[in-house]
Amino acid sequence: MARMIPTVTHPFTDLSLELADRREGKVRVSYALPNRRRLLVTTDRLSALDRVVTAVPYKGQVLNQLAAWWFAKTQSIIANHVIAVPDPNVLIAVDATPLPVEVVVRGAITGNTSTSLWRQYANGARVIYGHRFEDGLERDSLLPEPLVTPTTKGVSGLHDEPISESEVVSRGLVDASTWESVRTAALSLFTFGQQIANQADLILADTKYEFGYDQDGQLILIDEMHTPDSSRFWERSTYETRVAEGADPESLDKEPIRRALAGLGYTGDGPPPDLGVGVIEATSTRYIKAFERITGDEFLPGQYPVGDRIKSALKSKGVL
Repeated sequence: MARMIPTVTHPFTDLSLELADRREGKVRVSYALPNRRRLLVTTDRLSALDRVVTAVPYKGQVLNQLAAWWFAKTQSIIANHVIAVPDPNVLIAVDATPLPVEVVVRGAITGNTSTSLWRQYANGARVIYGHRFEDGLERDSLLPEPLVTPTTKGVSGLHDEPISESEVVSRGLVDASTWESVRTAALSLFTFGQQIANQADLILADTKYEFGYDQDGQLILIDEMHTPDSSRFWERSTYETRVAEGADPESLDKEPIRRALAGLGYTGDGPPPDLGVGVIEATSTRYIKAFERITGDEFLPGQYPVGDRIKSALKSKGVL
């Protein structure tokens, strides 16, 4: 049973009088630091359908700690923006320039939103994100190989626009050489993510990656990775039985929140409906389970075992 205690306001959540350039995101707040660095502070806010719909206890700490764990594990695949993790709620990161596209790698035909693979397929599309699909596919079925599906980012009215890989280049969003580097890194990250998920008796169904440039022009991985916010993790042991029965796969992510909203008829317009305490507590439990199953560590609110790489970074900045 998840440890449910009241969420407390973290001292890092209000630094407006101490640090300049405060940027408010859907699920985190960031502040400018000296030497082209940023302080990224997670919150317990949860977004779905491109807006904040509720708050989930422990979500911020799980997201921050799990993403930091993945960043440390994947440095050999591609460099990332993390410099140090001085607190369970905080990352110190390089101030990067995001690419104007996000990359979703999909291992299953699933999803509820209008741009999801399953929703487009169910509505009759057979060429989606530039990929052709045969008739007769079932919802939540696994694909024979991962698909790279780019979407636009940060363009008013075009967020999550489904585009093909060729359009990324033809529109001038990313040049061909950079896109090839992004594609190669995304597939390598997804393959590694699948391996870790399999060891945890989970299926990594799909995930979102964001890339950008650091101040030296190096392509790096940014934002977060392989958390219950950015990925779908399904229980491997029950997957086949549940899909055969027409039931949703058991998940350790925020997909039940999306489906609860869909069941209430919410499409993202106007204030979100009240989801109830039960759905929120169940989501908190899933987030904690995801952390513990994937890392093999017990989730301890307010504590985080700082690794040698993080200690070294902190010492170099005079923090330790």
